[in-house]
Amino acid sequence: MEWRLPYRFGETATVAFGQQPGPPASPRQLQELTSLLAEAGHTGFRDARGPMGFTQRQAAGRFTREEATAFIDQLQDAELDPSAPAAAGSVVVPSAEDRAMGRMPSDRLAAELRRRGWTVTKP
Repeated sequence: MEWRLPYRFGETATVAFGQQPGPPASPRQLQELTSLLAEAGHTGFRDARGPMGFTQRQAAGRFTREEATAFIDQLQDAELDPSAPAAAGSVVVPSAEDRAMGRMPSDRLAAELRRRGWTVTKP
């Protein structure tokens, strides 16, 4: 019995290096993912790589259909339930309103909260 390789010497066995593990995401999915990332405060795929847990391939904008769907669902769920984190280990990016409130003097902020019916105490 002769032992034989399923491929010739010098050829790769099954999947070439760098290929996606499934069909690529549609342009519509990539557009939706890009807009959801922008709403979450990211400038693009590379910017969201760490917080979203993207691989190097995904940070370059190459997703499979299943990956894109999973990330879209994850971002939409975070949009519906703000208390849920967008991704494991995600970084919360403050909105423009939050940054403006951080620059507001404490006494002015306390006065506005009291005007709205909150009780404000000094720590």
